This record gives sequence, structure tokens and C-alpha cells, in this order.
Amino acid sequence: MAASAGKYFPFVRDTLRFIGYSYLRVEVSDHTKAIPERLLGKPFGERGLTLVREELAGGAGLCRAELARRVCVRLHWRSASGADQLMSARVGLLRLERAGWITLPAPRNPNGNGQPLARDRRVELPPRPVSLRADLMPGLFLQPVNQPDLSAIYNGLMEQWHYLGYTPMAGAQVRYLVGWPEGWLGALGFGASAWAVAARDQYLGWRPAQRQRRLHLILNNSRFLLAPWVRSANLASRVLGLCAQRLPADFRARYGYAPVLLETFVEEDRFAGVVYRAANWRCLGQTCGRGKKGPGHSARLPRKTVWVYPLRADFRAVLQGEAAA
Repeated sequence: MAASAGKYFPFVRDTLRFIGYSYLRVEVSDHTKAIPERLLGKPFGERGLTLVREELAGGAGLCRAELARRVCVRLHWRSASGADQLMSARVGLLRLERAGWITLPAPRNPNGNGQPLARDRRVELPPRPVSLRADLMPGLFLQPVNQPDLSAIYNGLMEQWHYLGYTPMAGAQVRYLVGWPEGWLGALGFGASAWAVAARDQYLGWRPAQRQRRLHLILNNSRFLLAPWVRSANLASRVLGLCAQRLPADFRARYGYAPVLLETFVEEDRFAGVVYRAANWRCLGQTCGRGKKGPGHSARLPRKTVWVYPLRADFRAVLQGEAAA
């Protein structure tokens, strides 16, 4: 009975909205599903869902990219530079569809999301391992991932060799490949920071309003990989140092502003954070195991240590709104 009732629920739910009832929680099948109060760290809730559905209803025949642009306008999803946050909107729409809240039009150019990585995008092992010490390694460089062929290499490295695999990042981001004249050594990805982290927010002296206004000035190092054929002493900390030097300029060139603080989260059951400590990052403590969405997120996640790295001396004043970004 519950399963069959779930099939008719969208009609009942929309009818209730039409006659003036509001809701925040609804029964679907045998579990309770809540409209997300935040989506990708941004306020959402019932009003946000209503606006998204209005755009879907009025946008028959539009492609997903145009729908994402319209959602950015309706929800005021813009970066600090004033640009529409199209990638965040597209990821947010996909999440809403997968949760059953909306139905998107079929993609006009399927990109293979959810499909196994194509064989021709896999990164093959080099003929011999790399064991040269980092300070003796000539020509070490960071290559921004800014072309489809470079993106395929980055995705392949993460999918094959990172323990979390490859997942697309939402929002403003910078990705790098790590290389030297003899080939690729690894990759790093920096994207949206976590919404609420007690240890970090206390360290910054943040109030909720300050965090909401300035969170975009923190970037999260969500992926860091040195390939399994790399056994080079001190390479990881050297790569992190190179990132800290060039990332603010790369980010500003792409988005019109620069981050002032980097953060990352290290699963303490897997890693000790030695490379971050060696690169002069600071450990602030542990997470509470609730993920990016903060107290309202019920899923329990592994506890992680919280690490940060300032990109400018007055980072705290900037993040508190007392100095210009």
C-alpha cells in the first residue's frame, strides 16, 4: 500500500501547494524525506524548490544549461565577481532529480555521468617507478586543468588511484596535474569549502553572518593524489608549497577574486596528515563526523582532522570582514 501511495504522491503534494498548504517534510514509501534547507551550502528550502519547479514548468524544450542559468537568476546564485554559478546550479539540479524532487529534461549531450571510465581515458603505469628525491627532481610543474584532454587525465588518475575515486566538484574550483619532463606524477583539486566546521569557525572567530558572507574566500583541497608509481621523498609537501604560491593568481584570473585560506580534511583512520604538517599547514582539531551540511546532516561520516593554510597574512581580518579581500 505504501509503495503504491508513493506513486501518486507528487500529484497530492502539488495539489496541497495549489490550495495553500505548505510542508517541510513528506512521507514517501516507508521513510521521511525532507526538503533540503541548504543546497550546496546555499539557502534553499521549500521556497527554493518552488522556484526551481516554476522554471522547469515554464521552460519546456529548454536544455539543462539554460535551465541552470535561469535557476541562478531566480535563486541569486552568483559568485563574488557577479558571475552566475552555473556549475553549482547544474550539480544542484542533478541532486534534486536523484532525490526525487524534480524531473529534468533528457541531456542533449550525455556526458557519461555514473558510467565506468572509458578505457582510452585510463592512465597507464610508466615503465619504471619515480624514486628521485623531490629537491633533485628537475622541471617539476603544476599544470592547470583547463582543457578537455587534461580533464580526462585528471579524472582518470582520480578514478583509478584515489581511494575516494573521481567525483565532479561543484562551484568555483581549480584543478592541477603534477608533472615533470618524464610524465605525470599526480593531481590536486580545490573546490567549495565546508559550510560549518566547528574547529575552523572557532579558529577564525566567525559568527554565522560572517561565515555566510565570506565562506567563498576559503577553498577546500578535496583531492590530493600522488600516483602509486611515485616514491619521491618530500614531493607531496613541495607540491603543496607550489600550489600555495600560484593558486591565488590562477583563481583570480578565472573568477575575479582570490581565496585567502585553504582547508582540508584528513581521515585520521587512514592518514596522519604528515605531508600537510611538513608543508606548514596547521591542524585545528577534529570534525564531528557530520559532513559538509552541518548539524542538519544526519549521515555519520569518518572523523577527520581539520587543516588550514593561510594564503595572506591578514586572512583572519579579511574573513571577518575587517579588511578588503
